[in-house]
Parts: sequence; C-alpha cells; structure tokens
Amino acid sequence: MSDTVRFQVHGAIAEALIDNPPVNATSASVRQGLAEAIRQTESDPRLAALIIRCEGKTFIAGADIKEFGKPMADPGLPEVMAMMDRATKPIIAAVHGTVLGGGFEVALACHYRIAAPGTKFGFPEVRLGLMPGGGGTQRTPRLAGLAAAIKLVTEGNQIGTDDALQMKLIDIVATGGDLAAEARAFAEALVAQGKGPRSASTLPMPADDPVLFEEASKTVAKKMRGQTAPLRALAAVRLGYELPFDEAVRQELAIFRECMSGPQSRALRHIFAAEREVARIPGAAADMPVRRVERVGVIGLGVMGRGIVMALVSAGLPVIAVGLDQGHVDAAMKAILKIWSSSVAKGSLSQEAMDKRLALITTSDDPRDLSVTQLVIEAVTEDLETKKAVFATLGQVTPSGTILASNTSFLNIDTLAEASGRPEDACGMHFFNPAHVMRLLENVRAAKTDPEVVATIMALGKRIGKLSVLSGVCDGFIVNRMLSKRSREGFFLVEEGASPAAIDKVLLSYGFPMGPFALGDLAGLDVQAAARKARAATATDRELRADFPEQMVAAGRLGQKAGSGWYRYDENRRASPNPLTDGMIAAHAERHGLTLREIGEEEIRERLLYAMVNEGAKLLSEGIVPRPHEIDVALVNGLGWPAYTGGPMHWADQVGLGKVLATIEKLRAEQGDAYWTPAPLLVQYVREGRGFYA
Repeated sequence: MSDTVRFQVHGAIAEALIDNPPVNATSASVRQGLAEAIRQTESDPRLAALIIRCEGKTFIAGADIKEFGKPMADPGLPEVMAMMDRATKPIIAAVHGTVLGGGFEVALACHYRIAAPGTKFGFPEVRLGLMPGGGGTQRTPRLAGLAAAIKLVTEGNQIGTDDALQMKLIDIVATGGDLAAEARAFAEALVAQGKGPRSASTLPMPADDPVLFEEASKTVAKKMRGQTAPLRALAAVRLGYELPFDEAVRQELAIFRECMSGPQSRALRHIFAAEREVARIPGAAADMPVRRVERVGVIGLGVMGRGIVMALVSAGLPVIAVGLDQGHVDAAMKAILKIWSSSVAKGSLSQEAMDKRLALITTSDDPRDLSVTQLVIEAVTEDLETKKAVFATLGQVTPSGTILASNTSFLNIDTLAEASGRPEDACGMHFFNPAHVMRLLENVRAAKTDPEVVATIMALGKRIGKLSVLSGVCDGFIVNRMLSKRSREGFFLVEEGASPAAIDKVLLSYGFPMGPFALGDLAGLDVQAAARKARAATATDRELRADFPEQMVAAGRLGQKAGSGWYRYDENRRASPNPLTDGMIAAHAERHGLTLREIGEEEIRERLLYAMVNEGAKLLSEGIVPRPHEIDVALVNGLGWPAYTGGPMHWADQVGLGKVLATIEKLRAEQGDAYWTPAPLLVQYVREGRGFYA
C-alpha cells in the first residue's frame, strides 16, 4: 500500500491497517495507502468488505500539522472520502483511542463504525482556527442531527462512545477484547445479512431550524469571542440546506483553506506548537534525571496556598499542609471543603473523588512535619523578610535534596535561596490565582538552582496538569513584569485624559477577557496598592504620582469585594460607571496641574501593548527567558492575551518590528527614556530585518 498502510486479507474481509506513529495522522502516505486499499478491495471479486483500523494507542487523531501551509500531495482527504462514497462494498471503521478532526471525518465517511470502549470523538481543529474540511460539517448533521452536529463542529469538545452511539455516529461498541477480531466478526455479519454500503452522503439533512442557527451563532460568539473559525464552521453546516452534498463539501473545503491561510489559524497553530516547545529545557539533556517526589509540603494556607494544595491532591499527590496555627489550618480546610462540596453539588465532581482528595491532605501547624516531603512550596504572605524567615526554617527542618520552592509573584528568589542555606535546592514555582484552576505555572530557576531541580519542577508541573514555562529571576518574572508595564501605561493614560472605561474597551476589542481596570477591581485594589508599595523604592516620581490604587484603598474602595473601585458593583458584582472615579481623576489632575486631553483608541492600544512587547524583548535581551515561546505561552495562559493573535511576540512579528520600534522611538521622544527605551534585541532585530521568530 504505502509506508504507513498495510493491506491484509482475512477470507472475504480486507483490512487497511494504518501505522503512522505517534497519532496516525492523515499524512500523504496514509491517504495514498487508503486510496489504494479501496481500489484493491473494489477490484477483487473475492473481497466483500474493507475494514480501516490503526495500530498503536489511537485511531487517526487528526491531520498532519506538518503539511499545513504547504502544497498538499494527492490524493487529498476529500478525494479519499469521495472514493468511500462511491464504493460498492461496505467499508467499516474500527476505531479506538482518540478519533479527532480528519480522523473523525474518515470514520464518518466509512459506511459502518465499531468503537472500542473509552474511545473519544471530536473536531478540535476549531481550536486551531480551523474547521472540518473533509465533509465533517455535512456528514455529522445527516447522522447525528442538527443540534448535536453544531455543538461538535463549533465548540471543539470531545464526546465518548455512549454519546456517539446515541447520536448514531457509531453503530456498535466493542466488548473491550480484541478490536480487530470483533471488527472482522462485525464485517462478516454485515456481509452475511446482505448489507451493502451505507454512505452518509446519501442521507437527507435533518429538518432546518433557523432559530437554532441564530442561537448557536450567539453562543459561539460569546464562548469563543473574537474567533472566526467557529462561525465559519456554522456557516458550512448551513451549506447542507442550500447545496447538493458534493457541492457543499467542495465549498466546505474552500472555507477550510481560507481559514488555514488566515492569521488566526497561523497564530493558534503557533501557540499550539509553542506550548509543546516550552516543555523542553534549552541546553538540558533529554535524559536529565529528576528527583523523586512522592509527598509535597505547602506552607502558608491563604488563598494561594489553599489553591496549590487543591491542585496537588487533585493530581493524586499526598500533601502536608502547614498553617500559621490551628485556626489558620481549620479555616483553610473549611474553604477547600466548601469549594469541592460546591463542585459535588453541581455534579462536576463525585463525592468519592472528593473524599479521596481530602484523604491525601495531612494538616499541621508545625514546619518540622515537612521533614518527610521531597518538595515544599512556600505560599506565605508576600513580604521579603517573612519569606526569608520561612526559607531559613525550611532549610533546617528538611533534609538536603528536598526542593524548596517559593510561590512569590515578584520577590527575589535568589535572596530566599540564600536564606535557606541550600541555594542549590531552591527555586520558584509561581502559580496563578486560582491555583487549582489556572493552567499556567511559572517555574523559576535561581542563580544556584541545581539543573536536576529545574528538570524536576518542570516534570512535576506536567504531572499536576499545569503548563510550565521556565523563567530566570527578575522582578515579576514573565507575566507580572510585563503586566506591570501595561498597568503603568494605563495609569499614565488616565492622568493624561483617557477614561478607565475607554482603556478597558480598547483591550476588550483587541480580545482580552477584561481590561486593566476591571482586572484591578477583580484582583483587589488593596493587592495592587501593596504591589506598588513593594516596588516604590525603584519607582519614578511619575509612577509614584499616579497613585490611584492608593487613593481608592484609603477611601475604602477595594474593587469588586467592596462594591466600589474603578467601577461600581451591585450585589451580583455587575459593573456600572462610578462617579467617584470621575471625581478622583478630576481632583488628581487639578492637584498636580495636569491637563487632560482626548486620546484615541490607536494610541491607547499601542501604548498598552507595545510597552509589553518591549518588556518581552528586554526579558529576551537579559536572558531571563530562553525563547520568545515562553513569553507568548505565559501571556496567553496567564493573562488572557488572545490566543488567536499568537501572543505578544508573535503578534509583534505580524505587525512588523520596524513599526513597533518606530512607535516606541516616537513615544520615547514624548514620554522620556525612563519609560520607552527600546530593548536592545528589538533594535538589533529591526537592523537585521528579522522578527522574534526569524
């Protein structure tokens, strides 16, 4: 057949066995092999049916992403599926593992489907800015109905065998024994019963439902705000009511190709690849040993500490949770129990699972109990002297080799490492709030951190379901350092005349889930004021003057939790304009002799985003991060930078670094070197005519 497809014959039943590890993607070789298998089955009078099956852990799990953006070798997947539609002998898909994207389309183009227990099905390509391009938007509604098809092709979620069977997307679930043997028995039974091909292409579309289309459009626009592919997928489903099957499939493919060549898909595919790239530690050997971690300690049981405990035990890791005193311990466990009990009540967590998690938590108010752990994560109050004292204690009560990690968001980990007396064992593990929900984990390598420690915390991040990025030591690491520059420009823009609502609107329009001022209210203005106080020694006079958080905290306006901050909030935390904010800004301008002016959306957007891009370039210039990938992944997953722009560094490449630098130089002339000195790497790359990703 081909390098990746073997043709086998078992009596009257032929089998095309795909073996294209790791996920049996529909590469050119696979497509060629399937086409030849269909031709041989059709031409051999001794053969009555064809089974398509895969070796390895999964059926076809999608297209070959390496082929994206390149000329596609013949035959294309639609041509192979058209051959299935025309086949005169039944074709059976025997599926297992994950049947996704193009693989799902291959299965649907077959005439019958048998699935191993536990098989998952879906069209996840919408999350890469794509949509089904091999008839998925046409065969799915004909088999499963309109409502089920719309959800599958627009939302990218997976379903299991029970749902697939109910939707008539599969015909039978195997017993869980030998799938190959059961598939042959199924095929032989079909032949014996005289059942021939049964192509979905010959089925009618389900009853049209314009109201359902309208509701789905609104739902998709809200759930996947700013993304074009889900709406294009919905439009492709609509083609089935307007055109014959073959023409609808041709137009579906045309839409797919438009999506694939568009900026959103390029950006989303970039992030997809970058998330895998950041798991590899530059310069580290592939076989770098990692330390054994069987029990973890968490010291400090405030909001962050509790979330870290929950994240660890949810992944099956036993935890010793140490609080300041028994009162703090009891309060922490009460809060954890409340969150999980709510999940049980909603049906998203079983009582059994909650009980197992709780059984993994051992509480204490004595740090000496951490002596039996292999890793301790410190999450006490964000005060340098307090953390130094904790690290000194940890260095004494834990044995050499126990990893000592700080969850600090901006304090100097080198200082904490030295305080421990064992700097080679010390590092940073900065979780994002809420720690049991947020996917990002900034792992921080200090000056003397043992390479084994780095490898261990990166592996542990994956083990507990986090997306780990590696950073060096600096104020704020990646996300908070870059965010601080956006916050600074936001305060300066307010001083110059832009309203907080106008600034938030610009970033919402760009694709962020919320603007900087709504985010400040959500996080708590007291938290923001405390962070400003911690950085006061290195702040400029202008940064200190823009003391809006401090002013609001002094007035008791702490944000959402107090019902008043930049915005006013009702009992359901719905925001509305806050007249007190307008008064504060006007009084601030008068007090400092500031003249307020109209500021356009373009200036707001450039100042907020270019400040972050420039700071990202400085992180690269200083060697804090090894690649731009870490920055893009961290900002997308830690701050909500819209993934469909690819993250700040990818986006800057698309804008053009020459334009970015020219704007920064203009702002430098207007605002001063303290705020707009271009990163050396940015200047270098513009001079060389390249981008961050070359």
